[in-house]
This record gives sequence, structure tokens and C-alpha cells, in this order.
Amino acid sequence: MRVVLAEDLFLLRDGLVRMLEAYDFEIAAAVESGPELTRALSELAPDVAVVDVRLPPSHTDEGLQCALQARRERPGLPVLVLSQHVEQLYARELLADGTGGVGYLLKDRVFDAEQFIDAVRRVAAGGTAMDPQVIQQLLARRSHTAQPLGRLTPRELEVLELMAQGRSNAAIATQLVVTERAIAKHTSNIFTKLGLEVSDDDNRRVLAVLAYLDHGSQ
Repeated sequence: MRVVLAEDLFLLRDGLVRMLEAYDFEIAAAVESGPELTRALSELAPDVAVVDVRLPPSHTDEGLQCALQARRERPGLPVLVLSQHVEQLYARELLADGTGGVGYLLKDRVFDAEQFIDAVRRVAAGGTAMDPQVIQQLLARRSHTAQPLGRLTPRELEVLELMAQGRSNAAIATQLVVTERAIAKHTSNIFTKLGLEVSDDDNRRVLAVLAYLDHGSQ
């Protein structure tokens, strides 16, 4: 699996390279600035991009902007944002485009190598890896709209809560000691009850999580 990594701090970048290589990832490029990231994503077509938000020369949100531009040029490019900050506007755009795997982790909440590697693999496979604190911040400015969570059964709410933690269906099945097929059925019921129809424009799993967290913040 080929990775393009963007991180401006040398020690952290070097540590991430060594960690990824230890888990059999191929580092297609490890860059430190926005222009380098744009070039690498365009020319190397990686399987997944791991991107810090704040890169030179602006040190604002350049890394995330570069990743979003790359996804416009190559729809479905998996992107895992690894940052100390939550950039709400661009993070919402990353979640909302509905194509390919997405992830957003806060650096100070990644506690071990396996957690990080699992997130990279999940995003590369087309899934999501969202830090709950990131989603909570994204919801801070959402208008509070009533969501029909009251229609969900206790088991479906339990599944949705684990989904909000970024768990896959397989991981949820293991946690609840049921079959993955049962979780798939619960997930389908959740989408139906929340009115989330199949669409090429929306990631229903992310929208369901947003509905859950929005309800909890009211």
C-alpha cells in the first residue's frame, strides 16, 4: 500500500515514516510543504494520503486544502488528516463530498501505533476514522434539527454509538458478540429510520453519526 505523507516537523515525519514502513506500507513520498504535497498527490497516485493540516508556506490550513484539491482531481482518493487542530470549514467539506475513505485524528489523542495503523488501513479501504472530539467540534455550529433517533431500538442506538467511535461493522460485531450480518441489518435499519437514502453524493455512515452526535448535543 503506497502512502504520501505530509508533515512539516522533521522528527514527527521521520517517526511516521518508520512506523508505516514497519507495518509494510510503502512510502511513495514524505513531504513537508503544501506545494510538495500537491505535486506528490498529482504525480504519484498513492493509495492513501496522510496529511497534517498546517503546512508551509502559510502554516494555516494548506495541507487540508491540498488534500481537498487532490480529491477533486481524483475523486475517491483516501485521505487521513492527522492534526493538532480542527479546521471546521474544510473538515466539513472533506466529510461531505461522499467519495472515498476519510479520516480526521487529533495528534494528541493517538495513543499507540496499532490505533494509528488501523485508522490508515480503514481509510485506505474506503472507510472512516473520525475522532469523536473532531465530530463534536464540527457540530458546534450546526443548527439543532430534530432527528428521528427515537425510532431506533436500544440495540440500534448501541450500534450507532459504536459507529460514532469509528468502528467497522466487523469491530462492532465483535464488541457486541453477534454476527457481522446482524450488524449489517441493524445498520440498514438505522439508515432507513433516519431517512438516509442511498446516494452517490452522501456518506450515509457519516450522516448517521452526525445525526447521533447532533441529537446528543441538544
